Formats: sequence, structure tokens, C-alpha cells
Amino acid sequence: MASPPPSYSSAARISDSPCFPQYSASLKCLEEFVTDKSKCQEHFDVYKECKKKERKARLEQNKTRSLFS
Repeated sequence: MASPPPSYSSAARISDSPCFPQYSASLKCLEEFVTDKSKCQEHFDVYKECKKKERKARLEQNKTRSLFS
């Protein structure tokens, strides 16, 4: 039997992540510029920054949670 999903928002699936639009844009760019990935660097940077913010928010949220509640 599968365990219930965690009560906090998780990005276990990329489609559930608030960074999904940036992820999609990166992939679309890669499809367009297969031979020159350097043209997609801006997309990669935006996605990376979004993931940093998402991780920081999750860490802050976890600070306020108790393991025993």
C-alpha cells in the first residue's frame, strides 16, 4: 500500500514545482538549439535561481515544523 503524500508542498514531480515554467523553457530552448547549448544559458540560470528559492522556502518551512507533531 502506498504511503500518503507529505503534508508539505513537495516538488517530487517537476510538474508540481513552481519552477516548472522555467524548466519547460530550458527544454524548449535545448530542442531548438541542439548544437549550441550555450544559447540556452540564460534559461538555465533562471531555472537554477528558481530552484534555489524553492529550496530555501522549503527549508524555512521545515524549520517551523516539529518531527513529533
